[in-house]
Amino acid sequence: MADFPSVLGGAFARQRSDVLVAVGVIVVVMMLIIPLPTVLLDGFMAINIVLSLLIILIVLYTRNALEFSVFPTLLLVSTVFGLALNVSSTRLILAQGTEFKGRIVIAFGNFVVGTTGAEGLVIGIIIFIVLIAVQFIVITKGATRVAEVAARFTLDALPGKQMAIEAEYNSGALTEEEAARRKNELEREVDFYGAMDGASKFVSGNVKVGLLITVVNIVGGIIVGVTLHGESLGQASETYIRFAVGDGLVTQFPALLISTATGIIVTRAISDGSFGEDLTKQFSVQSRIYWIVAVFLFVLSFLPGFPWYVLLPMSGLSGYLAYRLGKKQAAEQAEAEQAETDRTPEAAPEAATVAPLDPLSLELGYGLVPLVDRDKGAELLDRVTRIRREMALDLGLVVPRIRIIDNMRLEPSEYSFKIRGTEVGRGTTFVIRLPLATGNGNIKQEAS
Repeated sequence: MADFPSVLGGAFARQRSDVLVAVGVIVVVMMLIIPLPTVLLDGFMAINIVLSLLIILIVLYTRNALEFSVFPTLLLVSTVFGLALNVSSTRLILAQGTEFKGRIVIAFGNFVVGTTGAEGLVIGIIIFIVLIAVQFIVITKGATRVAEVAARFTLDALPGKQMAIEAEYNSGALTEEEAARRKNELEREVDFYGAMDGASKFVSGNVKVGLLITVVNIVGGIIVGVTLHGESLGQASETYIRFAVGDGLVTQFPALLISTATGIIVTRAISDGSFGEDLTKQFSVQSRIYWIVAVFLFVLSFLPGFPWYVLLPMSGLSGYLAYRLGKKQAAEQAEAEQAETDRTPEAAPEAATVAPLDPLSLELGYGLVPLVDRDKGAELLDRVTRIRREMALDLGLVVPRIRIIDNMRLEPSEYSFKIRGTEVGRGTTFVIRLPLATGNGNIKQEAS
Protein backbone atom coordinates (compact mmCIF):
# COMPACT_ATOMS: atom_id res chain seq x y z
CA MET A 1 0.00 0.00 0.00
CA ALA A 2 2.92 2.33 0.54
CA ASP A 3 3.75 2.21 -3.19
CA PHE A 4 0.20 2.99 -4.33
CA PRO A 5 0.71 6.78 -4.62
CA SER A 6 3.84 6.34 -6.75
CA VAL A 7 2.09 3.82 -8.99
CA LEU A 8 -0.88 6.13 -9.36
CA GLY A 9 1.43 9.05 -10.16
CA GLY A 10 3.26 7.02 -12.80
CA ALA A 11 0.01 6.02 -14.45
CA PHE A 12 -1.14 9.64 -14.44
CA ALA A 13 2.15 10.74 -15.99
CA ARG A 14 1.79 8.20 -18.79
CA GLN A 15 -1.75 9.33 -19.56
CA ARG A 16 -1.06 13.05 -19.29
CA SER A 17 0.45 13.33 -22.76
CA ASP A 18 -2.56 11.54 -24.28
CA VAL A 19 -4.93 13.91 -22.47
CA LEU A 20 -2.98 16.97 -23.65
CA VAL A 21 -3.04 15.75 -27.25
CA ALA A 22 -6.78 15.07 -27.10
CA VAL A 23 -7.45 18.53 -25.63
CA GLY A 24 -5.25 20.13 -28.28
CA VAL A 25 -7.13 18.43 -31.12
CA ILE A 26 -10.48 19.50 -29.65
CA VAL A 27 -9.24 23.09 -29.30
CA VAL A 28 -8.11 23.10 -32.95
CA VAL A 29 -11.54 21.94 -34.10
CA MET A 30 -13.33 24.47 -31.88
CA MET A 31 -11.20 27.28 -33.31
CA LEU A 32 -13.07 26.84 -36.58
CA ILE A 33 -16.34 28.04 -35.02
CA ILE A 34 -15.41 30.02 -31.87
CA PRO A 35 -13.94 33.56 -32.24
CA LEU A 36 -10.53 34.01 -30.63
CA PRO A 37 -9.13 37.08 -28.87
CA THR A 38 -6.32 38.81 -30.72
CA VAL A 39 -3.75 37.94 -28.06
CA LEU A 40 -4.66 34.27 -28.16
CA LEU A 41 -4.54 34.33 -31.97
CA ASP A 42 -0.99 35.74 -31.87
CA GLY A 43 0.03 33.04 -29.41
CA PHE A 44 -1.39 30.23 -31.56
CA MET A 45 0.28 31.65 -34.68
CA ALA A 46 3.63 31.69 -32.87
CA ILE A 47 3.04 28.08 -31.78
CA ASN A 48 2.27 27.14 -35.38
CA ILE A 49 5.56 28.62 -36.60
CA VAL A 50 7.56 26.94 -33.82
CA LEU A 51 5.82 23.59 -34.44
CA SER A 52 6.62 23.66 -38.16
CA LEU A 53 10.24 24.57 -37.39
CA LEU A 54 10.51 21.68 -34.91
CA ILE A 55 9.06 19.26 -37.47
CA ILE A 56 11.58 20.09 -40.19
CA LEU A 57 14.48 19.97 -37.71
CA ILE A 58 13.39 16.56 -36.41
CA VAL A 59 13.17 15.30 -39.99
CA LEU A 60 16.68 16.58 -40.75
CA TYR A 61 18.12 14.75 -37.73
CA THR A 62 16.13 11.54 -38.26
CA ARG A 63 18.18 8.56 -39.43
CA ASN A 64 15.24 6.38 -40.37
CA ALA A 65 11.73 7.37 -41.41
CA LEU A 66 10.28 4.96 -38.83
CA GLU A 67 11.93 6.99 -36.06
CA PHE A 68 9.36 9.69 -36.85
CA SER A 69 6.43 7.39 -37.61
CA VAL A 70 3.95 9.88 -36.14
CA PHE A 71 4.70 12.31 -38.97
CA PRO A 72 1.66 11.45 -41.21
CA THR A 73 -0.78 12.03 -38.33
CA LEU A 74 1.10 15.12 -37.20
CA LEU A 75 0.93 16.41 -40.76
CA LEU A 76 -2.86 16.18 -40.71
CA VAL A 77 -3.15 17.86 -37.28
CA SER A 78 -0.80 20.71 -38.24
CA THR A 79 -2.70 21.26 -41.49
CA VAL A 80 -6.02 21.52 -39.66
CA PHE A 81 -4.37 23.77 -37.06
CA GLY A 82 -3.12 26.14 -39.77
CA LEU A 83 -6.53 26.26 -41.45
CA ALA A 84 -8.21 26.94 -38.12
CA LEU A 85 -5.84 29.87 -37.54
CA ASN A 86 -6.59 31.13 -41.04
CA VAL A 87 -10.34 31.01 -40.40
CA SER A 88 -9.98 32.71 -37.00
CA SER A 89 -7.82 35.52 -38.39
CA THR A 90 -10.22 36.01 -41.29
CA ARG A 91 -13.13 36.37 -38.85
CA LEU A 92 -11.28 38.98 -36.78
CA ILE A 93 -10.05 40.95 -39.82
CA LEU A 94 -13.53 41.19 -41.34
CA ALA A 95 -15.14 42.01 -37.98
CA GLN A 96 -12.63 44.62 -36.74
CA GLY A 97 -11.38 46.13 -39.99
CA THR A 98 -8.83 48.87 -39.33
CA GLU A 99 -9.09 48.15 -35.60
CA PHE A 100 -7.55 44.70 -36.05
CA LYS A 101 -4.57 44.34 -33.67
CA GLY A 102 -3.08 41.01 -34.66
CA ARG A 103 0.62 41.77 -34.21
CA ILE A 104 2.01 38.79 -36.12
CA VAL A 105 -0.29 39.34 -39.11
CA ILE A 106 0.58 43.05 -39.19
CA ALA A 107 4.29 42.25 -38.84
CA PHE A 108 4.21 39.87 -41.79
CA GLY A 109 2.19 42.39 -43.76
CA ASN A 110 4.62 45.27 -43.10
CA PHE A 111 8.08 44.04 -42.08
CA VAL A 112 8.31 41.03 -44.41
CA VAL A 113 7.13 43.09 -47.40
CA GLY A 114 9.53 45.87 -46.52
CA THR A 115 7.64 48.95 -47.80
CA THR A 116 4.33 50.69 -47.21
CA GLY A 117 1.70 52.16 -49.46
CA ALA A 118 0.67 50.84 -52.86
CA GLU A 119 4.19 49.64 -53.60
CA GLY A 120 4.19 47.48 -50.46
CA LEU A 121 0.81 45.99 -51.38
CA VAL A 122 2.00 45.02 -54.86
CA ILE A 123 5.23 43.54 -53.52
CA GLY A 124 3.33 41.62 -50.84
CA ILE A 125 0.92 40.12 -53.36
CA ILE A 126 3.79 39.13 -55.66
CA ILE A 127 5.73 37.51 -52.80
CA PHE A 128 2.62 35.63 -51.70
CA ILE A 129 1.95 34.37 -55.24
CA VAL A 130 5.58 33.29 -55.67
CA LEU A 131 5.50 31.49 -52.31
CA ILE A 132 2.30 29.66 -53.25
CA ALA A 133 3.72 28.72 -56.66
CA VAL A 134 6.96 27.36 -55.21
CA GLN A 135 5.15 25.39 -52.56
CA PHE A 136 2.43 23.95 -54.79
CA ILE A 137 4.18 23.40 -58.12
CA VAL A 138 7.65 22.42 -56.90
CA ILE A 139 7.71 21.09 -53.35
CA THR A 140 4.21 19.73 -52.77
CA LYS A 141 3.79 18.09 -56.17
CA GLY A 142 7.25 16.50 -55.98
CA ALA A 143 6.73 15.25 -52.43
CA THR A 144 3.33 13.81 -53.38
CA ARG A 145 4.78 11.96 -56.35
CA VAL A 146 7.69 10.57 -54.34
CA ALA A 147 5.30 9.41 -51.60
CA GLU A 148 3.14 7.59 -54.18
CA VAL A 149 6.13 5.83 -55.76
CA ALA A 150 7.66 4.95 -52.37
CA ALA A 151 4.36 3.47 -51.15
CA ARG A 152 3.88 1.39 -54.30
CA PHE A 153 7.43 0.03 -54.46
CA THR A 154 7.55 -0.66 -50.72
CA LEU A 155 4.35 -2.68 -50.98
CA ASP A 156 5.57 -4.56 -54.06
CA ALA A 157 8.87 -5.43 -52.38
CA LEU A 158 7.20 -6.69 -49.18
CA PRO A 159 6.80 -10.39 -50.19
CA GLY A 160 10.41 -10.64 -51.35
CA LYS A 161 11.73 -9.07 -48.16
CA GLN A 162 9.58 -11.38 -46.04
CA MET A 163 10.86 -14.43 -47.93
CA ALA A 164 14.44 -13.24 -47.43
CA ILE A 165 13.84 -12.99 -43.69
CA GLU A 166 12.29 -16.47 -43.67
CA ALA A 167 15.30 -17.85 -45.55
CA GLU A 168 17.73 -16.30 -43.08
CA TYR A 169 15.67 -17.62 -40.17
CA ASN A 170 15.52 -21.14 -41.62
CA SER A 171 19.26 -21.13 -42.22
CA GLY A 172 19.88 -20.17 -38.60
CA ALA A 173 21.33 -16.74 -39.39
CA LEU A 174 18.49 -15.06 -37.45
CA THR A 175 16.89 -15.87 -34.15
CA GLU A 176 13.14 -16.06 -33.80
CA GLU A 177 13.03 -12.72 -31.96
CA GLU A 178 15.21 -11.02 -34.59
CA ALA A 179 13.08 -12.36 -37.44
CA ALA A 180 9.89 -11.18 -35.73
CA ARG A 181 11.41 -7.74 -35.15
CA ARG A 182 12.46 -7.36 -38.79
CA LYS A 183 9.05 -8.49 -40.02
CA ASN A 184 7.43 -5.94 -37.73
CA GLU A 185 9.70 -3.22 -39.13
CA LEU A 186 8.69 -4.19 -42.66
CA GLU A 187 5.00 -3.94 -41.80
CA ARG A 188 5.55 -0.56 -40.12
CA GLU A 189 7.48 0.67 -43.15
CA VAL A 190 4.65 -0.30 -45.50
CA ASP A 191 2.10 1.34 -43.22
CA PHE A 192 4.22 4.50 -42.94
CA TYR A 193 4.66 5.05 -46.67
CA GLY A 194 1.02 4.16 -47.29
CA ALA A 195 0.00 6.80 -44.74
CA MET A 196 2.44 9.31 -46.29
CA ASP A 197 0.85 8.71 -49.68
CA GLY A 198 -2.47 9.91 -48.29
CA ALA A 199 -1.10 12.56 -45.94
CA SER A 200 0.74 14.32 -48.76
CA LYS A 201 -2.66 15.16 -50.24
CA PHE A 202 -3.38 17.27 -47.16
CA VAL A 203 -0.38 19.46 -47.98
CA SER A 204 -1.51 20.16 -51.54
CA GLY A 205 -5.05 20.78 -50.33
CA ASN A 206 -3.76 23.21 -47.71
CA VAL A 207 -2.02 25.28 -50.38
CA LYS A 208 -5.16 25.49 -52.52
CA VAL A 209 -7.35 26.45 -49.56
CA GLY A 210 -4.80 29.03 -48.40
CA LEU A 211 -4.88 30.73 -51.79
CA LEU A 212 -8.69 30.64 -51.83
CA ILE A 213 -8.92 32.11 -48.31
CA THR A 214 -6.57 34.95 -49.26
CA VAL A 215 -8.67 35.85 -52.31
CA VAL A 216 -11.84 35.70 -50.20
CA ASN A 217 -10.21 37.91 -47.57
CA ILE A 218 -9.35 40.55 -50.14
CA VAL A 219 -12.70 40.58 -51.92
CA GLY A 220 -14.80 40.12 -48.79
CA GLY A 221 -12.75 42.67 -46.85
CA ILE A 222 -13.21 45.35 -49.50
CA ILE A 223 -16.96 44.68 -49.60
CA VAL A 224 -17.28 44.75 -45.80
CA GLY A 225 -15.10 47.85 -45.47
CA VAL A 226 -17.00 49.85 -48.09
CA THR A 227 -20.56 48.74 -47.29
CA LEU A 228 -20.51 48.15 -43.51
CA HIS A 229 -17.61 50.19 -42.12
CA GLY A 230 -18.12 53.21 -44.38
CA GLU A 231 -14.56 53.24 -45.67
CA SER A 232 -13.53 54.55 -49.06
CA LEU A 233 -12.59 52.09 -51.78
CA GLY A 234 -8.90 53.06 -51.62
CA GLN A 235 -8.72 52.85 -47.84
CA ALA A 236 -10.56 49.52 -47.73
CA SER A 237 -8.35 48.08 -50.48
CA GLU A 238 -5.14 49.10 -48.72
CA THR A 239 -6.31 47.84 -45.32
CA TYR A 240 -7.70 44.48 -46.29
CA ILE A 241 -5.14 43.64 -48.95
CA ARG A 242 -2.37 44.25 -46.42
CA PHE A 243 -4.11 42.16 -43.78
CA ALA A 244 -4.92 39.38 -46.27
CA VAL A 245 -1.34 39.24 -47.55
CA GLY A 246 0.04 39.22 -43.99
CA ASP A 247 -2.39 36.51 -42.96
CA GLY A 248 -1.54 34.45 -46.04
CA LEU A 249 2.19 34.75 -45.42
CA VAL A 250 1.96 33.88 -41.72
CA THR A 251 -0.03 30.72 -42.48
CA GLN A 252 1.78 29.63 -45.64
CA PHE A 253 5.28 30.01 -44.17
CA PRO A 254 4.73 27.13 -41.66
CA ALA A 255 3.00 25.18 -44.42
CA LEU A 256 6.09 25.65 -46.61
CA LEU A 257 8.34 24.26 -43.86
CA ILE A 258 6.07 21.24 -43.38
CA SER A 259 5.91 20.64 -47.15
CA THR A 260 9.71 20.69 -47.25
CA ALA A 261 9.83 18.24 -44.33
CA THR A 262 7.42 15.96 -46.20
CA GLY A 263 9.68 15.94 -49.25
CA ILE A 264 12.78 15.28 -47.16
CA ILE A 265 11.37 12.37 -45.16
CA VAL A 266 10.09 10.49 -48.24
CA THR A 267 13.23 11.09 -50.34
CA ARG A 268 15.67 9.82 -47.68
CA ALA A 269 14.37 6.24 -47.60
CA ILE A 270 17.82 4.74 -48.33
CA SER A 271 19.73 6.84 -45.83
CA ASP A 272 21.64 5.32 -42.92
CA GLY A 273 22.39 8.55 -41.03
CA SER A 274 21.03 12.01 -40.43
CA PHE A 275 20.89 14.50 -43.28
CA GLY A 276 23.90 16.40 -41.96
CA GLU A 277 26.00 13.25 -41.59
CA ASP A 278 25.17 12.04 -45.08
CA LEU A 279 25.82 15.49 -46.55
CA THR A 280 29.22 15.78 -44.89
CA LYS A 281 30.25 12.25 -45.81
CA GLN A 282 29.17 12.34 -49.44
CA PHE A 283 30.51 15.85 -50.13
CA SER A 284 33.95 14.89 -48.85
CA VAL A 285 34.58 11.86 -51.05
CA GLN A 286 36.54 13.55 -53.86
CA SER A 287 38.98 16.43 -53.45
CA ARG A 288 39.53 16.99 -57.17
CA ILE A 289 36.05 18.44 -57.68
CA TYR A 290 36.87 21.30 -55.31
CA TRP A 291 40.07 22.02 -57.25
CA ILE A 292 37.96 22.29 -60.43
CA VAL A 293 35.52 24.63 -58.71
CA ALA A 294 38.38 26.76 -57.36
CA VAL A 295 39.95 27.15 -60.82
CA PHE A 296 36.58 27.92 -62.40
CA LEU A 297 35.76 30.65 -59.87
CA PHE A 298 39.27 32.09 -60.16
CA VAL A 299 38.97 32.43 -63.94
CA LEU A 300 35.41 33.73 -63.70
CA SER A 301 36.44 36.51 -61.31
CA PHE A 302 38.66 38.11 -63.97
CA LEU A 303 35.95 38.29 -66.62
CA PRO A 304 34.42 41.75 -67.17
CA GLY A 305 31.35 42.50 -65.09
CA PHE A 306 31.69 39.68 -62.57
CA PRO A 307 32.11 40.57 -58.85
CA TRP A 308 35.74 39.54 -58.23
CA TYR A 309 35.42 40.49 -54.55
CA VAL A 310 32.89 37.67 -54.17
CA LEU A 311 34.32 35.07 -56.54
CA LEU A 312 37.98 35.27 -55.40
CA PRO A 313 37.20 34.48 -51.72
CA MET A 314 34.96 31.62 -52.83
CA SER A 315 37.77 30.34 -55.06
CA GLY A 316 40.21 30.48 -52.14
CA LEU A 317 37.75 28.64 -49.88
CA SER A 318 37.23 25.90 -52.48
CA GLY A 319 40.99 25.51 -52.87
CA TYR A 320 41.44 25.26 -49.11
CA LEU A 321 38.76 22.57 -48.87
CA ALA A 322 40.37 20.67 -51.75
CA TYR A 323 43.77 20.82 -50.00
CA ARG A 324 42.36 19.59 -46.68
CA LEU A 325 40.37 16.77 -48.28
CA GLY A 326 43.35 15.68 -50.38
CA LYS A 327 45.59 15.62 -47.33
CA LYS A 328 43.02 13.59 -45.40
CA GLN A 329 42.58 11.08 -48.21
CA ALA A 330 46.37 10.69 -48.58
CA ALA A 331 46.69 9.99 -44.86
CA GLU A 332 43.91 7.39 -44.98
CA GLN A 333 45.50 5.70 -47.98
CA ALA A 334 48.90 5.62 -46.24
CA GLU A 335 47.34 4.03 -43.16
CA ALA A 336 45.66 1.40 -45.31
CA GLU A 337 48.91 0.57 -47.10
CA GLN A 338 50.78 0.38 -43.79
CA ALA A 339 48.17 -1.97 -42.38
CA GLU A 340 48.49 -4.17 -45.47
CA THR A 341 52.28 -4.20 -45.14
CA ASP A 342 52.10 -5.18 -41.47
CA ARG A 343 50.27 -8.37 -42.33
CA THR A 344 53.42 -10.55 -42.39
CA PRO A 345 53.50 -14.30 -41.57
CA GLU A 346 55.11 -13.48 -38.19
CA ALA A 347 52.67 -10.71 -37.24
CA ALA A 348 49.53 -12.22 -38.67
CA PRO A 349 49.70 -15.87 -39.68
CA GLU A 350 47.53 -16.89 -42.54
CA ALA A 351 44.15 -17.97 -41.31
CA ALA A 352 43.00 -21.40 -42.27
CA THR A 353 40.02 -21.54 -44.52
CA VAL A 354 37.03 -22.86 -42.57
CA ALA A 355 34.29 -24.45 -44.60
CA PRO A 356 30.79 -23.36 -43.66
CA LEU A 357 28.76 -25.82 -41.65
CA ASP A 358 26.29 -27.94 -43.61
CA PRO A 359 22.61 -27.70 -42.65
CA LEU A 360 22.31 -31.51 -42.66
CA SER A 361 25.13 -34.06 -42.89
CA LEU A 362 25.45 -37.84 -42.66
CA GLU A 363 28.87 -39.19 -41.68
CA LEU A 364 29.72 -42.83 -42.36
CA GLY A 365 32.42 -45.14 -41.08
CA TYR A 366 34.73 -46.58 -43.73
CA GLY A 367 32.86 -49.90 -43.63
CA LEU A 368 29.66 -48.18 -44.83
CA VAL A 369 31.22 -46.31 -47.73
CA PRO A 370 29.99 -48.95 -50.27
CA LEU A 371 26.42 -47.84 -49.47
CA VAL A 372 27.01 -44.66 -51.40
CA ASP A 373 29.29 -46.07 -54.12
CA ARG A 374 27.23 -45.87 -57.31
CA ASP A 375 29.83 -47.83 -59.23
CA LYS A 376 28.87 -50.85 -57.12
CA GLY A 377 25.13 -50.31 -57.58
CA ALA A 378 24.42 -48.47 -54.32
CA GLU A 379 21.17 -46.51 -54.35
CA LEU A 380 21.36 -44.56 -51.07
CA LEU A 381 22.03 -41.20 -52.72
CA ASP A 382 19.19 -41.63 -55.22
CA ARG A 383 16.79 -42.72 -52.47
CA VAL A 384 17.63 -39.69 -50.31
CA THR A 385 17.06 -37.38 -53.28
CA ARG A 386 13.74 -39.06 -54.10
CA ILE A 387 12.51 -38.87 -50.51
CA ARG A 388 13.40 -35.14 -50.31
CA ARG A 389 11.44 -34.51 -53.52
CA GLU A 390 8.42 -36.49 -52.32
CA MET A 391 8.36 -34.63 -48.99
CA ALA A 392 8.45 -31.29 -50.81
CA LEU A 393 5.58 -32.27 -53.11
CA ASP A 394 3.37 -34.10 -50.62
CA LEU A 395 4.01 -32.20 -47.37
CA GLY A 396 5.35 -28.87 -48.60
CA LEU A 397 8.44 -29.45 -46.46
CA VAL A 398 11.66 -28.48 -48.25
CA VAL A 399 14.49 -30.47 -46.68
CA PRO A 400 17.96 -28.97 -47.29
CA ARG A 401 20.54 -30.97 -49.21
CA ILE A 402 22.12 -33.71 -47.11
CA ARG A 403 25.90 -33.92 -47.34
CA ILE A 404 27.17 -37.53 -47.03
CA ILE A 405 30.84 -37.88 -46.12
CA ASP A 406 33.11 -40.49 -44.57
CA ASN A 407 34.57 -40.04 -41.11
CA MET A 408 37.62 -42.09 -40.13
CA ARG A 409 37.02 -41.38 -36.46
CA LEU A 410 33.84 -43.46 -36.50
CA GLU A 411 33.76 -47.21 -36.11
CA PRO A 412 33.67 -49.09 -39.47
CA SER A 413 29.93 -49.85 -39.20
CA GLU A 414 28.94 -46.66 -37.40
CA TYR A 415 27.12 -43.61 -38.80
CA SER A 416 26.37 -40.17 -37.35
CA PHE A 417 23.73 -37.62 -38.31
CA LYS A 418 24.49 -33.93 -37.67
CA ILE A 419 22.60 -30.63 -37.97
CA ARG A 420 24.98 -27.73 -38.61
CA GLY A 421 27.90 -29.65 -37.17
CA THR A 422 26.05 -30.75 -34.02
CA GLU A 423 25.48 -34.48 -33.67
CA VAL A 424 21.83 -35.37 -33.12
CA GLY A 425 21.92 -39.12 -33.73
CA ARG A 426 24.30 -42.08 -33.99
CA GLY A 427 23.84 -45.75 -34.86
CA THR A 428 25.42 -48.91 -36.25
CA THR A 429 24.47 -50.94 -39.31
CA PHE A 430 26.07 -54.11 -40.66
CA VAL A 431 26.35 -54.75 -44.37
CA ILE A 432 25.97 -58.54 -44.83
CA ARG A 433 27.02 -58.65 -48.44
CA LEU A 434 27.15 -56.46 -51.51
CA PRO A 435 25.14 -57.36 -54.65
CA LEU A 436 27.25 -59.54 -56.87
CA ALA A 437 25.02 -61.56 -59.17
CA THR A 438 21.54 -60.31 -58.31
CA GLY A 439 21.81 -57.32 -60.66
CA ASN A 440 18.97 -55.49 -58.96
CA GLY A 441 21.22 -53.04 -57.09
CA ASN A 442 19.75 -53.87 -53.68
CA ILE A 443 22.00 -54.00 -50.63
CA LYS A 444 21.11 -56.56 -48.01
CA GLN A 445 21.84 -55.21 -44.55
CA GLU A 446 20.70 -55.39 -40.97
CA ALA A 447 20.69 -52.55 -38.46
CA SER A 448 21.15 -52.67 -34.73
